[in-house]
Amino acid sequence: MTSFVGGNVGSWRVLRVDPVIGVPLAWISRLEVTEQEAQPPPGNWVLRGVTAFDRYVTSAERSLLEARQESLGRQSATSAALIPIRKSAAWWDLPHDERRAIFEERSHHIRTGIEYLPAVARRLYHGRELGEPFDFLTWFEYLPDHAAAFEQLVERLRSTEEWRYVEREVDVRLAWDPPIPATTRVPR
Repeated sequence: MTSFVGGNVGSWRVLRVDPVIGVPLAWISRLEVTEQEAQPPPGNWVLRGVTAFDRYVTSAERSLLEARQESLGRQSATSAALIPIRKSAAWWDLPHDERRAIFEERSHHIRTGIEYLPAVARRLYHGRELGEPFDFLTWFEYLPDHAAAFEQLVERLRSTEEWRYVEREVDVRLAWDPPIPATTRVPR
């Protein structure tokens, strides 16, 4: 279980919270990502997800992703995005093989993502089975120098057939900015 805790405390400073489709999330100034169950701060939010088997990835695609993907938490990757997505009932009503065909054979989701590795590291979290408001939480980390490439990746994915099934999406952009512990602050 991973919790994305939005509020006024956290290691990530929020640059923007943009509703792409559907209901927005409340504005927050900071985000903390934790591997623990978390409760929302008053008036703010928590999004939860679990990493799980990849629903639409073949073993060959998984091997390629693992070979090219950088790990999360690189010190130089000080830019990030949290993009929670909920797909429509029409998507979930499709048989698995048809969802896979839309996802990769026609929309080229995996193939497109691989083009941006290793510059953009990512991890997918599943929230649907947890009863969360979003089916997927996608976490991306990248160097500030790769921001244009990240924007291109997101634009390409949003222009696919797969995205016609998205009924809610929020784009949260962040910069690594952990608070300085009081013991290490320089006095004025």
